[in-house]
Amino acid sequence: MAGLINYITESYNELKNHVTWTPWAEAQRLTIVVIVFSVIFSLAIWGVDTVFSNMIEYYFTLVKS
Repeated sequence: MAGLINYITESYNELKNHVTWTPWAEAQRLTIVVIVFSVIFSLAIWGVDTVFSNMIEYYFTLVKS
């Protein structure tokens, strides 16, 4: 149990004194950039999926006929 407490204490000390944190304004800006690219990427994947789905559906209607 002492090892766990020591680990937590050292981790807290490391985060408080030795980590350089990104300024709040930059973190907000980068978060928005990630959200925008995630939405764009998900829309692109949705579009490709829709096209392939329609192609496969069309193929099976041709084969079925």
